[in-house]
Amino acid sequence: MASSTGSEALDRIVERLSSTGDPRRRYEYVLWLAKKLDPLPPEQQTEDIKVKGCVSQVFVQPELKDGVMHWRGDSDALITKGLLALLIQGLDGLTPQQVQAIDPCFLEATGLQASLTPSRANGFLNILRMMQSQAQSAEGLGVPTDS
Repeated sequence: MASSTGSEALDRIVERLSSTGDPRRRYEYVLWLAKKLDPLPPEQQTEDIKVKGCVSQVFVQPELKDGVMHWRGDSDALITKGLLALLIQGLDGLTPQQVQAIDPCFLEATGLQASLTPSRANGFLNILRMMQSQAQSAEGLGVPTDS
């Protein structure tokens, strides 16, 4: 049984991937997630939301709404877009603090690293780190002060 990530949605994704014994099926699921992710219009794909350290072009756009995080994103590589979609789906609706508390060890529980090249696995971590950094920045915005 996969350990809890702190996100019900992410736990469900991890559970689904970890219960699949076939690496090809896991890979196909990630590609399916990619196809479901709405594209980010090119004019919104700006340098400030570009994930550094990825071989492919990856953009992740944060929004803090009603105290919880929402993201949109895109990538020029289908598998990377699927990994991005997995994170967007898994982290959507969490508070900035919850996003920052996600431990990247959940990747191991998915079994995906067997299907990913080292550069893709590293890119996946870079996407997660970018989203956590964005959540940290968002946390400082619009937080009411006690006065």
